[in-house]
Amino acid sequence: MQPKAHWENVYETKPAHTVSWFQEHPEHSLRLIRETGVSLEASIIDVGGGASTLVDDLLSAGYRSLTVLDLSGTALAAAQRRLGTQARSVQWIEANITEADLPFHAYDVWHDRAVFHFLTSPEERQAYVQAVLRAVKPGGHVIVATFSEDGPDRCSGLPVMRYSPDQLHAQFGSPFTLLRHEKEAHHTPAGTVQQFVYCYCRKAMS
Repeated sequence: MQPKAHWENVYETKPAHTVSWFQEHPEHSLRLIRETGVSLEASIIDVGGGASTLVDDLLSAGYRSLTVLDLSGTALAAAQRRLGTQARSVQWIEANITEADLPFHAYDVWHDRAVFHFLTSPEERQAYVQAVLRAVKPGGHVIVATFSEDGPDRCSGLPVMRYSPDQLHAQFGSPFTLLRHEKEAHHTPAGTVQQFVYCYCRKAMS
């Protein structure tokens, strides 16, 4: 099954609040975005945001320039229904991040929780990093969370990569300075625990 078909099937057959990565309030992500110190007018993209409630919490916090990108139109539609009229203030992009044609130097903050670890080939990871380099402003903030070394080796029936903080930062290379990293023990709706690592980087000014 092709990636898009896989994720459409996931969101067509499971309520969004039952998938393993669901968080009622993604507090780790929200805190890290706040701690970047960007203004409420800063341009923020949530890559793989899908049906995540992060966009709800960002809107509630007063952020006004939000983009949510996901491979699954079904997931995006679920978020739009949940937000109601507020959805009109968000830009929604249905695309594969390794192929998306994002605007040049458009985003102050790039956030991704649980997309990058699904990229199991070097070519996919390189395409992703190139997308970050193109789309994030010089000096912009990059927050990426994946399964950590002691996290699952599969998710949603698919193989995943696991990373230490240094391994994850190494995927992005010298244009990005690692400012901090954090662990999170994510409690899934099914009651299991998944270990995540968050890396917060700053893109070089040039």
